[in-house]
Amino acid sequence: MENKFSNINLLNDCTLCPRNCHAYRTGGKKGYCGETDKLVAARAALHMWEEPCISGTRGSGTVFFCGCSLMCVYCQNRSISNGTAGKVISVERLAEIFIELQEKGAHNINLVTPGHYIPQIIEALSISRSRGLNIPIVYNTGGYEKTETIKLLDGIVDIFLPDLKYMDENIAKKYSNCPDYFSYASAAIKEMSAQVGEPRFDTDGIMTKGVIVRHMLLPGYLNDSKKIIKYLHDTFGNKIYISIMNQYTPMKHVAGYPEINRKVTDEEYDSLIDYAVSIGVENGFIQEGETQSESFIPEFDGEGV
Repeated sequence: MENKFSNINLLNDCTLCPRNCHAYRTGGKKGYCGETDKLVAARAALHMWEEPCISGTRGSGTVFFCGCSLMCVYCQNRSISNGTAGKVISVERLAEIFIELQEKGAHNINLVTPGHYIPQIIEALSISRSRGLNIPIVYNTGGYEKTETIKLLDGIVDIFLPDLKYMDENIAKKYSNCPDYFSYASAAIKEMSAQVGEPRFDTDGIMTKGVIVRHMLLPGYLNDSKKIIKYLHDTFGNKIYISIMNQYTPMKHVAGYPEINRKVTDEEYDSLIDYAVSIGVENGFIQEGETQSESFIPEFDGEGV
């Protein structure tokens, strides 16, 4: 695997994400993401709560990285997005973690919120591939990505698992301070799809290549969600899967946003699913049962790190 960072360190003047904060991260300065050039991870374990073609029967080898370029006000993983949990690890240790997860039977390596660590991740993957890592790599992101950065992953990532959170710039501004969210995320998803092509699966139904775009319905914002589902279907058809999620969980830190300080109702979610079916969405996932609970949020206790 070619190390595309062999002659340049993008963390000296960081513009990896659309925030373009220009932080001197190699000099110890924190970017908008809240991180320097030190790799920080909070958990590395088999995870059973992803889409069925990702988690399978043995689990997805999920590495939760700390820091985030979005910092959504309703974040369910706030202890890692804001850096209050996690452990500093070396690139060498990250490479070992990938191998350990494979040895535990993981169907894939699932990189959660990895965008601000892309240089280190590419180096770690290069090391672990040389030591026998041979399972698919999943890039699991909030979607606020630059196309130029995603292009660096061409030939490295097998499965892209981005969110598409908002279409309306006012909603994006209010909850994630990024009115340009849709323009960046939609362009990044097009690049992801171009890289990996149409979905492919092994004989057990586990995805080996492809894109699954996640959209989590926010309470009260059904109309924006319908626009997002329509955009994805009109743009990509069956070239991607769409995962429509009802798992929004109102955490204590959304008390200042009363309009979203509640769960999504069954009526709201059913309406969105019915709409998706009515416009012809076929490649999709829905959530059933009680997913709106803090019990579905992993313990970020350093397991596996």
